[in-house]
Amino acid sequence: MTGESPETVECFNCGRTNPGWAQVCRNCGVPLQSLPVAAGSGPIPTDRASLISIGGALAAIAGAVVLGLAISALNPSRPGTGRAEASPLASVVARPSTSSAPTLPATPAPTAKPTPALSGTVAFGTGLDRTTRQVITPTDTFTPGSTFAHSVTVKQPFGVTQIYERVARLGSGGTETVVQAPTDGLNVRPMWTVAGYAIQANVLIQAWGPGTYRMRVYLSPGGKDLIATGTFKLASG
Repeated sequence: MTGESPETVECFNCGRTNPGWAQVCRNCGVPLQSLPVAAGSGPIPTDRASLISIGGALAAIAGAVVLGLAISALNPSRPGTGRAEASPLASVVARPSTSSAPTLPATPAPTAKPTPALSGTVAFGTGLDRTTRQVITPTDTFTPGSTFAHSVTVKQPFGVTQIYERVARLGSGGTETVVQAPTDGLNVRPMWTVAGYAIQANVLIQAWGPGTYRMRVYLSPGGKDLIATGTFKLASG
């Protein structure tokens, strides 16, 4: 009936149900409203039960969000976790310039200088003409009992009073072992163009041993001013 007190009144402060005729809450002493608040009569509910219900719902939503973030942190491969992923940096590719670079002039390869021809020759034989100082019976191999003779011929007069000879034994791979250094001179006359010398082959075989030898003839001591070169052999028999 209109104007009649409700059978029960719920305290808006503590939520305790009181008889409809009660003016104050029998639990907390707060004055009670005489009429019940109709559900949905305001935009925001203010009764305790509604507020507790709304608070519980919000807490559940917040808990779900926190739980989702925690799971996402444990599994970063899952999309939508909110974890920032490093973006690949843009590759910087060096591209050749389209402008034409200055062309350097080609440097020609150095040309090998030809070895200048020697001004003289050396010949070997088993005898020597005392008049011309030239060798006779030419050969390049000498055995015990033979004469080792050699003559040096130049295009222009020697112009010196001594010439110098360097003799080296030839080994495998082109190696040379010096057996006579160009320090002791052989007498010549400045106007000569031919000089000859002879010695017994036994002397050389005993001193140097059998083998192949190269003779170099110089105008100056110490191996300077090479004028002639030749090769001969000493045999043991």
